[in-house]
Amino acid sequence: MSDDSQTVLVYGAYGYTGELVTRAAVDAGLDPIVAGRRKGPLRSLAAELDLDHRAFDLDGPVAASLQDVDVVAHCAGPFVDTYKSMVDGCLAAGTHYLDITGEIPVLEGIARYDDLAADAGLMFLPGAGFDVVPSDCLAARLHDRLPDADRLTLVFDVGDMEASAGTLKTMIEGLGEGSAVREDGAIRSVPLGERTRVIDTGRGPQTMTAFPWGDVATAYHSTGIPNVEVYVPVSQNSLRALRASNVLSPVLTSGPVKRVLKWLVERTVKGPDERKRETGSATFWGEATDGTETVRSRVHTPETYRFTAASVVEILSRIVDGDVTPGYQTPASAYGPDLVLSIDGCSFEDVD
Repeated sequence: MSDDSQTVLVYGAYGYTGELVTRAAVDAGLDPIVAGRRKGPLRSLAAELDLDHRAFDLDGPVAASLQDVDVVAHCAGPFVDTYKSMVDGCLAAGTHYLDITGEIPVLEGIARYDDLAADAGLMFLPGAGFDVVPSDCLAARLHDRLPDADRLTLVFDVGDMEASAGTLKTMIEGLGEGSAVREDGAIRSVPLGERTRVIDTGRGPQTMTAFPWGDVATAYHSTGIPNVEVYVPVSQNSLRALRASNVLSPVLTSGPVKRVLKWLVERTVKGPDERKRETGSATFWGEATDGTETVRSRVHTPETYRFTAASVVEILSRIVDGDVTPGYQTPASAYGPDLVLSIDGCSFEDVD
């Protein structure tokens, strides 16, 4: 990597989230190279923003396209299909890596590169967007408040969140795989809708169900807390539907079904418009306990995609400035719980 300047590359730059990241990076003065598989959209975006562009496929020799790149922001999912080629390319090229995944197998897969990345002086930091920056920082804050905690519960409430095509395709990829929790340090699969709790996060008691959010992977690496569950509010009708989906698992996991659903998503889904990004918000609630003492906190954030663009650029800017911890990192292990407070519109609230 060059000592004279820091070169940033955004892969998947013409996708919904990738374009938001690219435009935010330009506003921050980073002038990224825009990259992806398709030359046409790259040329258009690069011409509009006066940026260099680079077309390459992740099935090819990725490292050759990264030799002059200091840090990659990988925004092309589903990441379970794309992360390994990019991570291997970054390792071979000597390039720092971050992405916006929330997929547990990806987060755990990249964790296995810890020693290789550390030996190379590289930081590999997945989950640099709404998945999982706010909740990871909340987990770290709770751990700071109760260092002996051995159980962590997180709840996220995104209201009427509108998803992009990329987010929905990632969700389709996980159809039929159930939920997940971490118990005694190990990740365990549980059927959707099987594990429920009634939790009052500040809006009155609500029925919640366990959800396979990325913190099931990352919170353990950030805090060492061995028991982690993530919940979402759910109606009784939705709970019944989730339980029914367990019976349909053989159908939902089939390749042809997933391909048809992704095809439909690509042709019908765009993502939230600018007004929704500017007015939306989200809240995470968390609880840590050691069996005797319990602490609770909340973190409030802007709309999910707006947050993702801002948090990716914040982390990119820190890497460009040389603020790097080699090896596998989560957002909070690299930059502490207050990372989320560097994003406009974010705040913590201790509620116990």
